[in-house]
Amino acid sequence: MHIPDGFLTTEVALACAVPAAVCVGTGLRLANRRLDERRVPLLGVTAAFIFAAQMLNFPVAGGTSGHFLGAALAAILLGPWSACLVMAVVIGVQAFVFADGGITALGANILNMGVIGALLVGGLMYAARGVAGQSRSALLAIAAVGSWLAVMAGATATSFELALSGTVPLGTVLPAMLGVHALIGIGEAVVTVAAVSAVLATRPDLVPSVERGSLRPVLVFGLAIAIGLATAASPFASGSPDGLQRVASEHAFVEHGTAHKDAPIPGYAISGIGSERLATGLAGFTGTLVVFGLAFAVASFARRRPVHA
Repeated sequence: MHIPDGFLTTEVALACAVPAAVCVGTGLRLANRRLDERRVPLLGVTAAFIFAAQMLNFPVAGGTSGHFLGAALAAILLGPWSACLVMAVVIGVQAFVFADGGITALGANILNMGVIGALLVGGLMYAARGVAGQSRSALLAIAAVGSWLAVMAGATATSFELALSGTVPLGTVLPAMLGVHALIGIGEAVVTVAAVSAVLATRPDLVPSVERGSLRPVLVFGLAIAIGLATAASPFASGSPDGLQRVASEHAFVEHGTAHKDAPIPGYAISGIGSERLATGLAGFTGTLVVFGLAFAVASFARRRPVHA
């Protein structure tokens, strides 16, 4: 669902960037007040896992692929505002390092794939707390429904942005985007529920907060899984176009998109390596470590900033 440069007008891109920046800024401010030193690495590991999982495009109907977004998972593990921060790091690295998503559309992509889903799931968690408490079944239901809704909400927002930009009529793009992303959302729900179930089975105190116990085994194991997925599994991901690419091709606006050519690792493949799978695996390994390090650094910086009244 990464929007490339050229799909949105400057006005629409700026209109999307403002709420995205506000929500990421709120995440930074609240991280200063709410994060303790032990939870800072958890933001890095969550960002790394989401980046790695996003590389694993899975096939859906009609020669189309989908990929994990991760905003719902981040919101469940970290809370909605920290999730906005984590998703901004992931999507920013994808744009600047891998040319996945446009630079001018960065605000829109953070809004569509990160902020909307994180706040939606955060709202569901808040509502469910008064109805169903903190039960395992309630949390898994939120993970399933919230992650599917996050994908659909992001697809809806993308459709309106494209229509407002004059790229494609809303009556054309909205049903096409919702149709394909309804299937992609099922994959999102499966991955999210599986990840939340694994966390609940091993360290239920991580959801929604950590008060005691060592985080080190969870962090080491989580980062190892992320590196393994990005390095060993990503070379075997589906090569079919994702939902937005498919819709753009079918409705003849794909030519509006442009890719910036100065990214260090465009297309998730390190240049100069003869084996495509090896080039992709090394790119995934590099990206996972970059995302982990950047998210860890941002969270550390945010936590240590002085609080102003």
